[in-house]
Amino acid sequence: MTPEQMQDGIMHGSPAVRRRSMAKAITLLESSRADHRDQADGLLTALLPHTGKAFRLGISGVPGVGKSTFIEALGLYLIAQGLQVAVLAIDPSSTVSGGSILGDKTRMEQLSVNEKAYIRPSPSSGTLGGVAEKTREAMLVCEAAGYDVVIIETVGVGQSEIAVHGMTDMFCVLQLPNAGDDLQAIKKGVMELADLVVINKADIDPNAATRAQAQITSSLRLLGMHGNPDHATGGALWQPRVLQISALLGQGVEGFWAAVGQFRQLQTANGRLQLRREKQALAWMWERIDFGLKQAFRQHPQVKALLPGLQAEVAAGRIAASTAARNLLAAHAQQA
Repeated sequence: MTPEQMQDGIMHGSPAVRRRSMAKAITLLESSRADHRDQADGLLTALLPHTGKAFRLGISGVPGVGKSTFIEALGLYLIAQGLQVAVLAIDPSSTVSGGSILGDKTRMEQLSVNEKAYIRPSPSSGTLGGVAEKTREAMLVCEAAGYDVVIIETVGVGQSEIAVHGMTDMFCVLQLPNAGDDLQAIKKGVMELADLVVINKADIDPNAATRAQAQITSSLRLLGMHGNPDHATGGALWQPRVLQISALLGQGVEGFWAAVGQFRQLQTANGRLQLRREKQALAWMWERIDFGLKQAFRQHPQVKALLPGLQAEVAAGRIAASTAARNLLAAHAQQA
């Protein structure tokens, strides 16, 4: 399938053709081949004018918190409201074999067979921050295909998992009822960036869920005053909230989406949603520049010639790693 056929299928094809074209397009975007990269750039440029209309929702949380179960419950609820939902699920890649199970889709049995939903698991492939390298590009494909809500489910690796905040309109963190004390709730990282905190599995221990809700609400109020400027007190700004749900029982999903709607309405009215997207687009550009420079550095002839010897010297302890790095950078600069 050519990029032109992919574009036509994504935008004008029947549901079956559209899904196949989306899958082919995202596979092309994820390819590391240089010729595929050129084709992918052309496809993205053609699709770009038709993107930006969907609401981008990031879902993070520790492994086992119930992200996939929650996303299925939310997706089915949204479809019942007449919306189309795309889910980009990021799966951790093995540091030993490099492979990924890509099993999140199996947890969404009902959503995965619904014709108004599209679920795409992707490997993290060593990318830090809980997302895959090409998640932003895959998100644009989903938007061009006409999906109303694009949900990004992160790997679920811990408090440094903040990359999804830099590519979505709203960042939601799922917590367990017994997820730690007050100190844990105010630690820097995902919590200070969260627009909404959801305590899942609240039905298991209602008392613990209520305590966690009170602790996190108090912590978010403190972080709003001293942390994220988007969550500053006063004015027409969003104040992060804490909700209790039970995704397994389908309880609290309607209240969650109501809070999302209030967030979207407020942030659109005060112009912060558009500003957030503009900042994200520029950050994405610089991230790609950093990646490209690193790749070009590794492929530089002088660097490739010096690298094996310097690596051996560093490994043997005969030269400091920082010195070897400076020598390689100097060689690259002289031959640039």
